[in-house]
Amino acid sequence: MKRISLLGATGSIGRQTLAVVREHPDQFAITAFAFGENVEAALPLIREFKPILVSVKNKSVAERIKNELSGRTKIVYGREGMIEAAVHPDSDVLINAVLGSIGLEPTLAAIEAGKTIGLANKETLVTAGHLVMERARQSGAEILPVDSEHSAIFQSLQGQDRSAVSRLILTASGGSFRDRRREELAGVTIADALRHPNWSMGAKITVDSATLMNKGLEVIEAHWLFGMSYDKIDTVIHKESIVHSLVEYTDHSLIAQLGLPSMLVPIQYALTYPKRLELKQTKRLNLEEIGTLHFQKVDKRRFPCLSLAYEAGRTGGSMPTVLNAANEAAVEAFLSGRIAFLDIEPLVEAALEHHQRIKKPDLRAIEETDRLARYFVETEIEKKSRGG
Repeated sequence: MKRISLLGATGSIGRQTLAVVREHPDQFAITAFAFGENVEAALPLIREFKPILVSVKNKSVAERIKNELSGRTKIVYGREGMIEAAVHPDSDVLINAVLGSIGLEPTLAAIEAGKTIGLANKETLVTAGHLVMERARQSGAEILPVDSEHSAIFQSLQGQDRSAVSRLILTASGGSFRDRRREELAGVTIADALRHPNWSMGAKITVDSATLMNKGLEVIEAHWLFGMSYDKIDTVIHKESIVHSLVEYTDHSLIAQLGLPSMLVPIQYALTYPKRLELKQTKRLNLEEIGTLHFQKVDKRRFPCLSLAYEAGRTGGSMPTVLNAANEAAVEAFLSGRIAFLDIEPLVEAALEHHQRIKKPDLRAIEETDRLARYFVETEIEKKSRGG
């Protein structure tokens, strides 16, 4: 029985993790459970999975759910509560599925505690990859990817000579606007941006998919997870989202992982690695029905966020932190109707240009850089709204 701490339990990845646990009650159990403030979604899940500890966003939410739960469940909240959930002594593995840079500290704490970490929170490695991987090496903690693309690479590396890898190829669906020219994006709505052709994901990730920032963040994440230089990490548009990513070897062989679009497979593989279990909730890929798979080069002028991510990754230091924080702030502003879709990219670029790089930031410097980047974006938005 593998015991799990789950952060972001009511989000898309969190709910699908619980679906995997539900299918295999003899294999997995939920020990600790963290969510923000979606009490209506969380309560039935808490009653079903009966975690020992539940962490929530703040004291107000904690008071709301205390009255609904039995005295057996410990309720904690805030940053400290999330960390307590991440390192619960009765858990074997942490699935970090929270959205944003708030996932960093729980990951670092779980590394120090020697937990196995299933990482769906890509911002952890984007903002502090050097800290995370160094501490993981020191503690011996295992970090397993949950993102479909990184899981595909991880699976394609199994049993292979890592020194013979010549290139990683991340596939991208192209997002909601992949068939539109750049001039056709003026005036697109929030609803338009959230209409992804292949995947059902949270709002922020869906917008990132439309700008291809999501792929840019994944490039940085792949750099840290697999120790590859940015010159050896490529991206390709693949509309069907069947080939989830590929590894090229020195003999020019390509090994890929294929499957219908579903996060259930990478989630379960992170929980069962190096073994596999049956997964009845997913469908078998029928290649005869698919018929044809399409691949095309990414036009980086059409998707400038991808170029910004490569540049920030290559520059290193605190630049990826700025990239991520500025993008989070800009996407949040778009989703709240305060800016247009095409305002996201120039705001991120301006934040990167404004920042003075810190070569090797510690955790405190990362947190301060994150705060200042968000403040810069908010200030720029306010200037524009005032006509400045």
